[in-house]
Amino acid sequence: MPMSFHIARCTLPLALSLSLLATSVAAQDAVNPVAGSDEELVLNLRDADINGLIEIVSQETGINFIVDPRVRGQVNVVSGEPIRRDQLYDLFLSVLKSYGFSAVTGSEGVVRIVPEVQAKENEIGTLREASSGDEVVTHVISVKHINAGQLVRILRPLVPKGGHLAAAAESNTLVIADTAANVRRIEGLIERIDLESMEDFEIIRLEHASASDVVRIVQGLASPTAGEDFTKRTRIIADERTNTVILRGNPVERASLRAAVQRMDVPGEDGNTQVHYLRYAKAEEVAEVLRGIAEGRDQDTGQVGQGVGAASVSSVNSQAEVRVQAHESTNSVVIYGPAELTREMSSIISQLDIRRAQVLVEAVIAEVSYDRAKELGVQWGIANENGGIGVINFNRGGRGIANFAAGVTGFLDGEVTAPPSLADGGTFGGVGQIGSTQIALLVNALQGDSSSNILSTPSLLTLDNEEAEIVVGQNVPFIVGRSVEASGQAFDTIERQDVGIKLKIRPQINEGNAVRLEIAQEVSQIAPGVTGASDIVTNIRSLTTHVMVDDNELIVLGGLIDDQIVETRDKVPGLGDIPGLGRLFRYDTARLEKRNLMVFLRPVIIRDAAVAESLTHSKYSYIRDQQVREQSRHDRLLPDDLPVLPDWNYLMSLPPPFENALQGGVPVKTAIPAPPMAN
Repeated sequence: MPMSFHIARCTLPLALSLSLLATSVAAQDAVNPVAGSDEELVLNLRDADINGLIEIVSQETGINFIVDPRVRGQVNVVSGEPIRRDQLYDLFLSVLKSYGFSAVTGSEGVVRIVPEVQAKENEIGTLREASSGDEVVTHVISVKHINAGQLVRILRPLVPKGGHLAAAAESNTLVIADTAANVRRIEGLIERIDLESMEDFEIIRLEHASASDVVRIVQGLASPTAGEDFTKRTRIIADERTNTVILRGNPVERASLRAAVQRMDVPGEDGNTQVHYLRYAKAEEVAEVLRGIAEGRDQDTGQVGQGVGAASVSSVNSQAEVRVQAHESTNSVVIYGPAELTREMSSIISQLDIRRAQVLVEAVIAEVSYDRAKELGVQWGIANENGGIGVINFNRGGRGIANFAAGVTGFLDGEVTAPPSLADGGTFGGVGQIGSTQIALLVNALQGDSSSNILSTPSLLTLDNEEAEIVVGQNVPFIVGRSVEASGQAFDTIERQDVGIKLKIRPQINEGNAVRLEIAQEVSQIAPGVTGASDIVTNIRSLTTHVMVDDNELIVLGGLIDDQIVETRDKVPGLGDIPGLGRLFRYDTARLEKRNLMVFLRPVIIRDAAVAESLTHSKYSYIRDQQVREQSRHDRLLPDDLPVLPDWNYLMSLPPPFENALQGGVPVKTAIPAPPMAN
């Protein structure tokens, strides 16, 4: 009767968790059962120490084990049915593999129990027919037809972390260390991959037909049938540069495809005229480029072009002519000529007719300025009928005491109809008499402060390598000349000029995300007023430069930091230097000017509709928010129903009739509601 073998349950800590997939080696011939191999036993362990399991297997099989100190933990083994004694060792190897350990058979038949990751560092036996599935072995696989290094990249994911796979370039072999089962599996895969290639290739040069068109048709003829191996089918490839067809595959299959290709390589019956409808480029510009290429060929071959928009090109056997015309109404280019030349020009057209990127350039002009002026002066006039006249006159901008007295006298005598104009600030004066001497006093005092904070952010969108300009300002008249007719009437010659913000750019996108910019920028404004100027005075800040900027990066173009202090003192010599009293004989002016000006720029490359919509939405929302904020202000005389842009979502949605048509329904007359007003 078969006997059963039971292992008593051991209550120990939790079992060692599974860490790796590979197992170790144990030579089958090293197992020496101590009893009959036909005896059956049942192995049931619960939280048993792994060293106890090793001891049991050693007693039952007669194998000597050397256990690595790192081999620790508890195991669980449940045997539902009895197993033969000679199957115990294979079960033991599976248990070790499940808990991350391996059994490595040494040269003297002693088995080492080590962690799985350390198994390949020990002496491992080679693959034999008797090697069990979980036994760790080393095997060398010779590769005949494929590079062994290429197989390593393919097979590496199939080898677990504890295994080893490497290629020997000199002998074109693979060295693998893994379980015997996995080594046999990989060896079988290599046998299916490492096949001698029976394929060859041939090149067919076409004279009349297009290689891409021929390949497209022939591929339909050579489509695989049901159940056909795709890896063994003939491949056909088109080389548009040389207008050739490459066939690769079985010689018998290539012959039929070769015949089909040659039959299609015949001249067209309707002539070789092609019409190319352009999507992005201008037809006339593309046609001009093609004519230049054709004329260059004429000069190389010593031929002269025939007619307008045509050029003759010398081919190998005969004189050939290519013609290029642009049709502006349909924005298309028509080319006529030999197949070889029309194919080349068709390729050029496809490379020129591409969607060009756009560039949004945002400029920032920031200026903060401060101006302070002070003026204090005392002037005297003394007159005596017997002794003469004396004047201390400081004529600053026509504000001297002599000019003021002459204006008052003329107004009082009726010589002029208007009184004299007073200077800015405070003007104090008086007239007194000491005996027969009359004394006049005039005091001018002025203090002025002005500051400005100017921020301008012009933006401009244009195509790549296209010039664009924006002008925002006023058209101001300037007097440039004056003439007097014989009748005495005077006429002024006026020239109008733009005053405001001007921005002119030409962007050029380089390979990558850098933009080269040609920039001409000007900011001008009418000055509040300059004393002594005969006409309008304008302040101008202009900048012309070429810069290189990365996409969406802010860069400073230039600026000015100006700080000026001007002090002027007019005085009577000697009297003006008297401490305290000298103040009555001086005229002092002081002016402080500070100006900080900076110009920044940021280009944004727009390559698709999504970026364009995002930028447009941000600008649209900003201006609409300004309108809503202005509408919500109720402290004005104007009515509250100020105009406001419609909401972005309403603007981008189709009216109901269009939506019905897009969905395949019948358009319905539906009233389109008015855009909602912002609250």
